[in-house]
This record gives sequence, C-alpha cells and structure tokens, in this order.
Amino acid sequence: MTQVRIPRRPVDGVFLLDKPLHLSSNTALQRVRWLYRAQKAGHTGVLDPLATGLLPVCLGEATKFSAFLLDADKGYCATVRFGAVSTTLDAEGEITPVGPVNFDADRLREVLDGFLGEIEQVPPMHSALKFQGKALYEYAREGIEIERKVRRITIHAIELVGFDGDTAVINVQCSKGTYVRTLAADIGAVLGCGAYLTGLRRTRTAGFEVADALTLDALEAVAEDARDGLLMPPDVLVAHLPRTVLDDADIHRLCHGQPALAAQNTVRAGENDAIIRDFRLYTEDGRFIGLGEIRKDDLLWPNRMLANKPVSA
Repeated sequence: MTQVRIPRRPVDGVFLLDKPLHLSSNTALQRVRWLYRAQKAGHTGVLDPLATGLLPVCLGEATKFSAFLLDADKGYCATVRFGAVSTTLDAEGEITPVGPVNFDADRLREVLDGFLGEIEQVPPMHSALKFQGKALYEYAREGIEIERKVRRITIHAIELVGFDGDTAVINVQCSKGTYVRTLAADIGAVLGCGAYLTGLRRTRTAGFEVADALTLDALEAVAEDARDGLLMPPDVLVAHLPRTVLDDADIHRLCHGQPALAAQNTVRAGENDAIIRDFRLYTEDGRFIGLGEIRKDDLLWPNRMLANKPVSA
C-alpha cells in the first residue's frame, strides 16, 4: 500500500504544550508539528523524558525568536526522595542508600533557604551538555567521567509544598542553566542523608504558565480547521522588548536589509555599546514585522525579520 504523504503548510505561531511523561522533547515537538502540518517547528528549552509540563513549541516564523525563551527564568515543581543517592541524580539511575532521614519540615525549610540567591552548580554527567562534540550522557554510559566547570545560577524562590518524612515536594523558580536534579542532590548532601529526584514538572517559563497549556491528546481532539486558533502570535516571545511603529518607507528599507531612521521613542542604552538594544517593529496598522536594533550610528537596522507577510499583533 502506498503511504500518503501529508502536505506541509506555512503556519506561524506558538503552541503551549503540556509535555507528557516518558516522551522526549523532540518527539513531542514532532507530534505538534505533524498535527499542524507545519513546515517548520522548534521548541524553547528541552525537558527530559521523565519531566512533564510546559514546553512552548514554535511554528514557522516564531522559530526565529525561540532563543529569547531559552534564556528565560523557569519554574518547576520537583519531587525529591531522601535517604539515598542516584548515579543519574534521578529515579532512572542506580540507587544507593546513604543514611536515615532524621530531620523535620522546619529543618528542611532552613536548608532550602540556604540555596536562595546566586549559587554554584556542577552540571550532571547525565546531561545533554557537549564535550568535544559529544553529549556528556554518552560518556556517562561508557563509564567515563568528564570534568565539568562550575556554573553560577540563581534560585529566585524555593518553597516546601509538602513533606511526609521521606519525600518532599518543592516549588523552584530559577534562572536558565539550572539543573533541578543537581539541586536535589545538593540539598541531600547538606542534610547528610542523600537525595535524588523522582519527579519534575515545569510550571512556567518567562511569562507562560502550564495552566494555559494543552496536552497532545487535547490538541488532537480539536478539529484541524480550529487548531490555528490555539496559536499565539510570534511576537509573544519578545513581548518584553520595547515596541516601535514605523511608516511604510522605513519598513521597505528594513525588509531590504537597509537601515531606517530611529523612531523618536527609541532610547540609546549607553554610549559605549556597539549594539544598543532590540525593538519589536510594527506597521502603522499593528502588524508585527520582526526585530530591529539601534547601533552606534543611531540608525535602526533589521535584526530578525519575518520572511512571510507581516502578521497582526
């Protein structure tokens, strides 16, 4: 039987996915792309197969702005088991008992408070970080330990939600680059009993919340001709940047790689900066056309521009 090839189509926007357990971020991404029959798709930060929760998926022109979410703060709900350690820092690894759990919730809160603010972390061996072009987890599977550089990350908030004497549920708000598995292991080390991660759910990234996300099953249940209505426009990924409205002449110049005169409401951030700052660019009738940057010449240059027709804000 000849397999029917599903035609792809140009579709631009951001879909908030609630990623299920035991599914890789890339597999989840491809499922969303297939359901939308999108020509192009990308996500905004990997979630491990054992993690669930918020995974914004960018379609079409929105992929040009996905990097802004890679750098955004994240929120997680973590389930941590005390009294043992894991070779992978989570439930997938080899578990080794360490010591009795002889602390109460007040002591645990005290330890958690010690992790607030800027702290140092060593990335885990079982991670996708690359060394000489190869992921660290590949070395780990071969029994090879690679020295990793200490990273400085920030824990903005950490809250104990529940503790039953062996397992804790903890909410964490953190900067990019934070490994919650490492955080769990470090908490266990301070308490002297060991700890490892048994569950992880991403609850937020940038201004997006998992409460607004849909599962793959929910997306599939929506009629195909209604799915586009679930997409947010590409400029939601850069909503934190200042907005500038341009006339047709300047838009024409920018779309052809030429600079436009900076709008009156753009302000230089500093005299010594080669590239001052980014701006969201819009037509006079409110259509988003991409990003521009003010340079030392005081001109507004194109940065990431939409290849398709401008889309409504």
